[in-house]
Amino acid sequence: MTHTPLDSLLATAQEYNASDLHIIAGVPPAFRVNGEIILAESDTLMESDVDEMAFQMLNEAQRDTFEREWELCISMRHPMVGRVRVTFYKRNGHPEMSFRFCGERISTREELGLPAKIDELVRRPNGLFLITGPTGAGKTTTLNYLVDLINRERRCKVVTIEDPIEFVHQNNRAIVVQQEVLTDVHSFNRALIHVLRQDPDVIVVGEVRDAEAISTVLTAAETGHLVLATMHSPNVAHALERITGIFEGSAQRQVVLQLANSLQGIIAQDLLPSADRTRRVLAYELMMANNAVRNLIRENQLHFLENTMQTAAKEGMMLMDNCLYDLYCKCAISYDTAMSRARHPDRISRKKD
Repeated sequence: MTHTPLDSLLATAQEYNASDLHIIAGVPPAFRVNGEIILAESDTLMESDVDEMAFQMLNEAQRDTFEREWELCISMRHPMVGRVRVTFYKRNGHPEMSFRFCGERISTREELGLPAKIDELVRRPNGLFLITGPTGAGKTTTLNYLVDLINRERRCKVVTIEDPIEFVHQNNRAIVVQQEVLTDVHSFNRALIHVLRQDPDVIVVGEVRDAEAISTVLTAAETGHLVLATMHSPNVAHALERITGIFEGSAQRQVVLQLANSLQGIIAQDLLPSADRTRRVLAYELMMANNAVRNLIRENQLHFLENTMQTAAKEGMMLMDNCLYDLYCKCAISYDTAMSRARHPDRISRKKD
């Protein structure tokens, strides 16, 4: 079998245990290893090289979409590295690519560093559970772990809407129907409206992006479905502010009440370099929607949320700064890393002293 230059790069990425590969004209291939970019010891990629690699990977319909939209995200299965998410974009009128390696197995909760309380939250029959964090923080990995947990434990129907599908779940106790944007459905929002007619027990949304999607997932969570979704926000409070702040007037009040009634919990997460720089470590903030939290949401008093979470630490809630300090005490991350990611660095320095 003839191996292409892309095959060789993907094989090298696997040897490096890279999480990402970047194909950019004007620089050598770049691998993300333990959160850091490492350039390959090879020649600089020419625009013609990248053009050839990009268009070899796309079928005619995908090429048409890319030429029209100038951006495209697909998933593919490669014989050397398994499932890969590939993002195409343009620079100087030419395509470039970013590869994310999805892995062949679902890691355990212990391997991922997730708290035990997260399992309890998704064992509930309905409500909304959100996973938030910046790009590359492992949100999709956590989401797939939760889908796998439900799949192993519940006799139910799970419908996922993803852009693109990164891990294929085999039916276990549950029936898992995975739909991909631009392959099976036209958009997240249209799929969300239609998914309610498919008799799901659990709805999984790859990303909640706008008011229409937020409104639909809240309605689904209120009407007897368990909804798992991701969104981009740095912490729990910001996630709540983003959900409510996108609406105005009476619509905002309705969303606030729906959120207070249906929310089960939020985990905000980030991946940090380990103290020995050999891997990445999960840092997280976990909020569970108890009565006190629901009241703060209803009364729009989110500035008290941090104090409420601190008080409820015995219930399993965790502030990011406390998690960072715990990781530092376990020698999992360095003091500098903990301080650089802390919301209130002075609190960590006082605990250390």
